[in-house]
Amino acid sequence: MKKNLGHEAIYDARELGLPRMLVLGLQHLFAMFGATVLVPILVSGYGLPLSIQTTLLFAGLGTLLFHLCTRLQVPAFLGSSFAFLGGFEAVAKLDAGKFAGMSGAEKLPYALGGVVVAGALYLVLALLFKLVGAKKVMRFFPPIVTGPIIILIGLNLSGSAVTNASTNWPLALVAIASIIVANIWGKGMIKIIPILLGVVGSYIVALITSQVDFTSVNEASFLGWQEIVIAKFDITTILVMAPIAIAAMMEHIGDISAISSTTGKNFIADPGLHRPLMGDGLATALAGMFGGPANTTYGENTGVLALSRVYDPRVIRLAALYAIILSFSPKFDALVSSIPSAIVGGVSFILYGMISAVGVRNVVENRVDLTKSRNLIIAAVIFVCGLGFSSTGGISFTVGSATVTLTSLAIAALAGVVLNAILPGNDYVFGTNTQGDKSADLGSY
Repeated sequence: MKKNLGHEAIYDARELGLPRMLVLGLQHLFAMFGATVLVPILVSGYGLPLSIQTTLLFAGLGTLLFHLCTRLQVPAFLGSSFAFLGGFEAVAKLDAGKFAGMSGAEKLPYALGGVVVAGALYLVLALLFKLVGAKKVMRFFPPIVTGPIIILIGLNLSGSAVTNASTNWPLALVAIASIIVANIWGKGMIKIIPILLGVVGSYIVALITSQVDFTSVNEASFLGWQEIVIAKFDITTILVMAPIAIAAMMEHIGDISAISSTTGKNFIADPGLHRPLMGDGLATALAGMFGGPANTTYGENTGVLALSRVYDPRVIRLAALYAIILSFSPKFDALVSSIPSAIVGGVSFILYGMISAVGVRNVVENRVDLTKSRNLIIAAVIFVCGLGFSSTGGISFTVGSATVTLTSLAIAALAGVVLNAILPGNDYVFGTNTQGDKSADLGSY
């Protein structure tokens, strides 16, 4: 007997029949699509030519790998992580030592090497979670550290949003308005995909007003291979990207907590938090090694789970297959790349602000006591490091014959973790505040 969608929880989608399963898979594809392809568009805007085709390929492959690591139990989709945008921009701006005079295409492999190491850090953390438990590990990454770091990620990116939007403010304002309307007044699926709708709505306006250049779309073929870029490793870019794993880890934990709450299954207990973290780490390392951005579990797809009440991971795996199929179309890549920079600016105008707002929410919902001197000091040092060193280009020093640069975000993250470890009065206990655990999810707006 077939069940009605949205009325009762469905844990085996085969009860719905194959046609409805296929449609549900498409719904998850739409949910992840806008944010996932926006990351390579934004990174390319920084001057690093990240491929949309390659991003979609490793989003699909990463999702399937994640499902294998979690014993096919956790209904999560892995899309591009916003948390690493600040790292990509920082690498694009590097102009010291070996990076002096490098083009964006030459810097990209080194940025990807940093992504690979960040993914490897996930694996280290997953092992620690397994061996000593989440509560002991998370004492080193409380919300007073992770919240300000997430805030800085958005603030440091805000300049590029304004620069892109200023190329055509009317078009950017259409994108901004579309996202706001969908997010505030939208119902059902509309509310879950505001970024995609913001891009589509403003793109239609750009088409009507003849502001889209279709030259590259016409020249592109329908089928073709993805652009594979092999990662290269340098201590400077590793130190740029690796500390972002702290914020990305909190985003991951927030997503797993949200999925557990939505489905009524405690995935933190079974299969255990170390398994999804391991899956996310392997997927991120794999993507970075061959030309894709870091991956993360997506809050947008958790929204689709809540909307449809179909909690079967098989449906997510269908969306992963769809993403892999789309990744073989250069024409589709060219079509997405034809989006005017003003639209990108309008969308990122909201997105970057929301990233910072999520950091604020992480502090508020975890009830961080800012009357305590230790917490004020930690937050103050993180903010000054993150914003102050951003204006000076970070800190550069020489190790042997190599010039190493610590970017502002790396300095801020390291300072926050060290201060939290040495200052007395750390009373954070992970797992006691369910709402707080979900609050670092960058995909839940």
